[in-house]
Amino acid sequence: MKFSKIPDMLSPKYLSLILAIVIAGVTTAFISFLPSSDISTLFVCFTSCLIFGAVLIYFALDYLVFKEVNLLYDRIKQIKKKNFSVIPRSQLIEKDNPIALLTEELNSYVTTKEDEVKELRKSAKYRQEFLADVSHELKTPIFAAQGFVHTLLDNPEEGIEIRTKFLEKAAKSLDGLDVLVKDLLTVSQIETGAIKIDKKSIDLRPIILDIFEQLEAKAKSKKTSLKLTGKEGPLLVKADSQRMEQVLVNLIDNGIKYGNQDGKVNVLIEERKKNLQISVKDNGPGIPAEHLPRLFERFYRVDKSRAKMSGGSGLGLSIVKHIVKAHGSQITVISKVDKGTSFSFKLEKA
Repeated sequence: MKFSKIPDMLSPKYLSLILAIVIAGVTTAFISFLPSSDISTLFVCFTSCLIFGAVLIYFALDYLVFKEVNLLYDRIKQIKKKNFSVIPRSQLIEKDNPIALLTEELNSYVTTKEDEVKELRKSAKYRQEFLADVSHELKTPIFAAQGFVHTLLDNPEEGIEIRTKFLEKAAKSLDGLDVLVKDLLTVSQIETGAIKIDKKSIDLRPIILDIFEQLEAKAKSKKTSLKLTGKEGPLLVKADSQRMEQVLVNLIDNGIKYGNQDGKVNVLIEERKKNLQISVKDNGPGIPAEHLPRLFERFYRVDKSRAKMSGGSGLGLSIVKHIVKAHGSQITVISKVDKGTSFSFKLEKA
């Protein structure tokens, strides 16, 4: 008997014997009341009922009742031995249960569609915000240039100095518009994969020193020093030279633009086992902690009025993030108010 949890007295052989005795006894007692009954007849009747009843009841109990109970008990023991935390839900569904399989498929389908709807709503909201930001950013330089040009058209008698001054301001606004459009195209092309990252072995040292020369005039106007520190000799990495120059120009330019007067911008190169870590640090006013999570979003500005004065497109850090990500890395920022800001990312050694 497999079902060990049931006492032996309740097993089929004992139950069938007990029931057979009861049936034989009842049958014999019933026959004893008949007029023609005698001892030999009663004995034969009792023996026959006992034997056939015991056999019939035994097979009935064993095969119709206890066999199913034994199977159920074995299944329970097997399930108890398994760890439900590591069994996938799909494995707990019997293959021969079409209703369970259909329910699982429907649940999976509904979950997938819910995720798709959420993603579509998120994309729609993002597009709305992006269009609003682009419209606002384009409107500012267009309206400024439009105002200067129309002022000159409405006042043709203005002197040459005033006309030149207004035209220079209009040209500056249009230059800002040109920068904005180019940056928008760059971000769009990187995201859609239109711009491929051509990784080659390049030396960062001459690239950084060349950027220092490009930004020398701007740094001198704010009395900001530019410095390259770290590993001596060639700084060989696997990267796209043009795109990496774009990243470093943005970061170093931001350090000058948003740093303090008489400030410092330091490009620090630290060697790791498989890569070089590039950090661009300044000792400027720093960025409040609440702005750091959104710093790489398109058109996000910490100080909007100050950013407008600096003439940035609001896309510089977004472009930096995308280019660094395309190189298989990630840019991080650490900043404390009144203690400066540091942007860091890693590039694979060549």
